[in-house]
Amino acid sequence: MKNTIRVLRAERRWSQAELGERVGVSRQAINAVETGKHAPSLSLAFKIAEAFELKVEDIFDPKA
Repeated sequence: MKNTIRVLRAERRWSQAELGERVGVSRQAINAVETGKHAPSLSLAFKIAEAFELKVEDIFDPKA
């Protein structure tokens, strides 16, 4: 699933580990979602959106 996590993290100067801590998952889990290797669970998608103060659909593109 295409997403803008890498760009959003860079804008905030957060590492994958830091985002992982904010949403309660490992750095590896963030990497897998960010690179499109795994789609996030619905609850994780909402936690990521909340961390960035955005809507889920502003981060994830289910059509891609």
